[in-house]
Amino acid sequence: MVRGEVISYIDLSVEEGFSIQRGMNFNINGKDYGIILMSVRANAPYADQIEDNGKTIIYEGHDLQTNHNTSDKSVKFIDQPMKTPNGTLTENGKFFEAAMNYKNNNVPAKRIKVYEKIKSGVWVYNGYFYLTDAFIKFDGNRNVFKFKLEAIDDELVENTKTKELELEHNRLIPTSVKVAVYARDKGKCVKCGSTKNLHYDHILPFSKGGSSTTPDNIQLLCASCNLKKHDHIE
Repeated sequence: MVRGEVISYIDLSVEEGFSIQRGMNFNINGKDYGIILMSVRANAPYADQIEDNGKTIIYEGHDLQTNHNTSDKSVKFIDQPMKTPNGTLTENGKFFEAAMNYKNNNVPAKRIKVYEKIKSGVWVYNGYFYLTDAFIKFDGNRNVFKFKLEAIDDELVENTKTKELELEHNRLIPTSVKVAVYARDKGKCVKCGSTKNLHYDHILPFSKGGSSTTPDNIQLLCASCNLKKHDHIE
């Protein structure tokens, strides 16, 4: 799987080997990386952000579990918890502790695998990021966790044949562009019409000055057409 690959929830679950039921997953099923599910859509439940031309994600922590809420308030008016009622760390707490260990104790940064929801049933694999910071912010109603994730620029991209394609996949395309391109191209490869193994592709490669911020320079290609195109880049 490469950055920018368009997948279904089933594809996501097959890739990870289990059905992911929550958005934050620190060390699930013995994996040496964490997993987050994010969204910056207007109706998303959390205020996730993509910054620095796609190199940084600010990910919001998760709310108190409904079954742990003993008050008459909505969980959206209750501080996001560091610990569960029995005193163990929540996923917020695990991510926060890992970020502090990186900042203060010279512990290697935790790798986090990021999947982004574009629309119902449609996800994009955003690649691996390092968890480098965490803080607590008042959002107007309650205190929420914020986690800073920085793209791993030297991540190796599998099944590519050119340096240009590798560089291209190390740049996150803004969500608004992904949504617009998916709708414009009708969820199909613009070359052959396939709906399988789709990727977001820069028409003019990023390494040659192409933009990631406009739909005019982004298209949907299947993996086969993507590789054929980049085989001919000079």
